[in-house]
Amino acid sequence: MLRQLGICLISCMGLLLGGCQSNTVAEAPVMSGSAHNGFYRVQRGDTLYRIGLRFNQNVNTLVRWNNLANANAIEVGQLIRVRKPASASGRPTGVKSPSGRVARESEVVTTGTAAPDIRLQWPVRGTVISRFNGQTQKGIDIAGSRGTPVKAAAAGTVQYAGDELRGYGKLVLIKHSDSTMTAYAYNDSLKVRNGQSVQMGQTIATMGDSGTTGVKLHFEVRVNSRAVNPLRYLSD
Repeated sequence: MLRQLGICLISCMGLLLGGCQSNTVAEAPVMSGSAHNGFYRVQRGDTLYRIGLRFNQNVNTLVRWNNLANANAIEVGQLIRVRKPASASGRPTGVKSPSGRVARESEVVTTGTAAPDIRLQWPVRGTVISRFNGQTQKGIDIAGSRGTPVKAAAAGTVQYAGDELRGYGKLVLIKHSDSTMTAYAYNDSLKVRNGQSVQMGQTIATMGDSGTTGVKLHFEVRVNSRAVNPLRYLSD
């Protein structure tokens, strides 16, 4: 994590490149220590866009939840709410809001990693040449031929279609539910646009080697922001 996926495409580009020079006013708190459940602590090199991808949220949502005056102005160590707040305040427990009120414990949202009730179809048919390990490999790589249609693994909404995210080439992200997202990387061409609804089996891209060497599709499944083994969800 966003055009529709971000505040706009220019804003997304700024986020990817570390942020444009602008005002640095932001109302989300900067704290030390461990992040509370439902919040992510900004690391060096993070942008709001990247955080959104990690936690299956778009920039507009993160801006609203965190009352950010400037989406480009996040700081290392800052806590960003990445889960839907239980109340409208969207602030971590024990942190005073601008009005001086201390957020209630109930406002902190815990995260879950339960497997989604979803079955996915193979985006392309081919040999799996690199398997998920959860560390260096967050998905699977499938070999194929340039121009082979890449299909949506399930129905959903395109959250991102572009090539601004370094290391993924031409990338498509599809959100299937509040918890589940799929990613399709290294494409040769993109056939969908941000915000577009797609059906299972619909062509969303064609295979290529953008951002990598050798024609292949990098396919990821994210559940509650965590990469999971796609082979658990792909039908035979």
